[in-house]
Amino acid sequence: MISKNKRSKNLVITIATIAATGGLLFGFDTGVISGAQNFLQDAGGWGISDSQLEWVTTAVLIGAVLGAALSGRITDILGRKIVIIIAAVIFAVGAIFTGAAPSVSLLVIGRIIIGIAIGIASFSVPLYISEISPTRNRGALVTMNQLMITIGILVSYISDYLIANDANPFSWRWMFYVGFFPALILLVGMFFVPETPRWLIGKGREEQGRRILNKVEEPELVDEAVEKIKADIARESESASYGEIFKPWLRTALVIAVGIMFFQQFTGINTIIYYSPKIFKIAGIESNTLTILPSILLGAVNVLFTVVSIMLLDKLGRRPLYFIGMVGMIVGLCGVGLSFFFEDSLGASLKYFTVASMFIYIIFFAVSLGPLGWLIISEVFPLKIRGVGMSIGSLSNWLFNGIVAFTFLKLVNALSPAGAFWLYAAIGVLGIYWGNKFIPETKGITLEKIEDHWREGKKPRELSK
Repeated sequence: MISKNKRSKNLVITIATIAATGGLLFGFDTGVISGAQNFLQDAGGWGISDSQLEWVTTAVLIGAVLGAALSGRITDILGRKIVIIIAAVIFAVGAIFTGAAPSVSLLVIGRIIIGIAIGIASFSVPLYISEISPTRNRGALVTMNQLMITIGILVSYISDYLIANDANPFSWRWMFYVGFFPALILLVGMFFVPETPRWLIGKGREEQGRRILNKVEEPELVDEAVEKIKADIARESESASYGEIFKPWLRTALVIAVGIMFFQQFTGINTIIYYSPKIFKIAGIESNTLTILPSILLGAVNVLFTVVSIMLLDKLGRRPLYFIGMVGMIVGLCGVGLSFFFEDSLGASLKYFTVASMFIYIIFFAVSLGPLGWLIISEVFPLKIRGVGMSIGSLSNWLFNGIVAFTFLKLVNALSPAGAFWLYAAIGVLGIYWGNKFIPETKGITLEKIEDHWREGKKPRELSK
């Protein structure tokens, strides 16, 4: 006979997995444009320009900023479950709209719609999982969402490859249509999972909240969990305004949050996520279908080394991983630049050197700045201001992401492919200098001690146990 604890654990894993489909959709709809790009520019199809392609690619980030900005308030009003259901509907509508788009302008609008869903999911899914998870397993289950994002990117690459057909320049339509099916799974699944106890108790529905806690939490921890939720709600009622984060003693934390997101994005990660088939075509892979194949391998490596990073973060610490990752990323970016610089000498070997250099880059990004950006912004702010600080960090990420996506092809045309990647490498060098001054070692440090450290006006690198 299965014990109650075993049943509770299985139920929580099932609930978290259904919700984490939102993370998979986040990744899928971020990565799906990668395989579609060369077909959109194919002379037999729409034959769109680089400038139009940048708009199609970046549109999803415009929507994501809108979705992220709106999600906090509507999630508090409507509940975590309802908002994820709304996001699933938007994902589904966006998938159909983009697949059927009759013009570039309507494709851009469809991508904005999908972006709104991504922005909502980026906030509401991890929030839902953190609030439905038992205390003992919360960290691992919330991390599932981040892992599912990388899996979603990989799934989009595989899906694009299976659908791609060089004989049909409009095969990109089915690449977008496929996003409807995971959206449908999320939509149907969310009807069978409960609302979070924390939201219910916050709305005065303590009895309902307790019933759900009894199903997902360890029995001896239910009363303690209820009291903690009540205490958190009381504390949040006195939470700080946006103005407080600009007080002198919190400026360092703000610089860290915005700065790490700047270097995460401006070292070029989303040129790889969005434009890798385009890069491979420039490197000499002529078939639109075959340009997607190395992207699949990059996506798999991204997933694998994200798992490695999860295992290393609390062993090596934040600062060592940051510097190891940044050095490796610079090597990879310089390698891509050198590959294109010696294009004439390398000839047919160019594509192999390009792929190898991009592998080096993605490995070191996945173990460092990928997870570190989101982890550090959750640690450097005092509890009272953490929600505001993380919101600013998240919006900074989407803004920087959009700038990089919108300017990459312009940089390639203005500086050459080699010049574009060397520029990202130079920003990485600047990131090492900045990181030495501003990246704190937060491993094993309490939020209270971090807060005291900032109040005392001490430097980030002086933070230690």
